[in-house]
Amino acid sequence: MTLTATRWAEICHYDDLLPERGECALVGGQQVAIFRTHDGRLFALHNRDPFSGAYVLARGIVGSRGGYATVASPMYKQVFDLATGRCLDDADVSVPTFRIRLDGTRVEVAEP
Repeated sequence: MTLTATRWAEICHYDDLLPERGECALVGGQQVAIFRTHDGRLFALHNRDPFSGAYVLARGIVGSRGGYATVASPMYKQVFDLATGRCLDDADVSVPTFRIRLDGTRVEVAEP
């Protein structure tokens, strides 16, 4: 059994994240969109909108669809599942997700 170490990048304090709003952070050279939902859950996915190519998902509209926490791209309004990165409007498209955790009051994202 091989164990692999994970490096965690500290992003901010939990209270710095406003519920239902996204923030962008640079993690391991990649733009990561960080979200805190109204119920306090944290999500992290790549900030690049695969439909427009723009790095804007952190500025999207946070909501829900069919029981999934989602973000709608501010460009063409495609909706992505925050947990899986799957596009709910086009099953062939998704965005990468990142592991995220709360360590005390610090929000941390696993480096890619």
